[in-house]
Amino acid sequence: MIKRRGSPRPPPAEAYKRNLNRLLAALPVDEYARVHRALETVTTRLKQILHKPGEPIGHVYFPGGGFCSVLTVLEDGRMVEVATIGREGAVGMSAILDGTPSPSAAMVQAEMGVCYRMTAEDFRREMDRRGAFYELLTQFAQALVGFIMQSTACNAVHSIEQRLARWLLMARDRVESNGFPLTQEFAAMMLGASRPTVSVVAGTLQRAGLIKYHRGQVTILDGAALEEASCECYRTATDLLNRVTSSRARRDRSH
Repeated sequence: MIKRRGSPRPPPAEAYKRNLNRLLAALPVDEYARVHRALETVTTRLKQILHKPGEPIGHVYFPGGGFCSVLTVLEDGRMVEVATIGREGAVGMSAILDGTPSPSAAMVQAEMGVCYRMTAEDFRREMDRRGAFYELLTQFAQALVGFIMQSTACNAVHSIEQRLARWLLMARDRVESNGFPLTQEFAAMMLGASRPTVSVVAGTLQRAGLIKYHRGQVTILDGAALEEASCECYRTATDLLNRVTSSRARRDRSH
């Protein structure tokens, strides 16, 4: 159950200044003022399922921190991560397809702090306006497809060590901290590997002095070396997502 924060929402102008979701913050002020009326501020908990496969999406979420994993669920119940979404994006974009069951699940993997959401109905209404909100969210959807394609290629051709290093770097960027929780269970799901394999790979990175991993908590000790141990997919995927809001900001400053 999602709990609403007790404090009332600030007025649009103030909310715009302190909004932590980059998509919402990239909207023109007048556009945000309208969208703000459809937003609800909520709290989320670790491992909370935001939507399930096979069910229509009820809400679209705009994380203000942390991140969610987009998961493909197999027939035997196993889950494999196909993307991560933090405050650079939105979770539940397929809500644009009215009533269509979601093909994936979304799970909170790092607590998001402030999180905003709007109903699927309000989301479709805003998209139908074909304004700045539509343009920005469409660009993000396109970037997310590119992110998933890059991750698919990475999983196919790069080593488990490289893939784990890539994921750790992206998690660090989302939580904005070198330390965060990571269980072997989740790492195995994320890598599509067994727990013993995860233990071996994490041990390799730890012995190299890149990370410290103990009792479900990982700390990145040498970010530069970890990026060297990763593959080009970390930088490529990160740039794909960040380009959406950075290009918007540049264009707004030029007007």
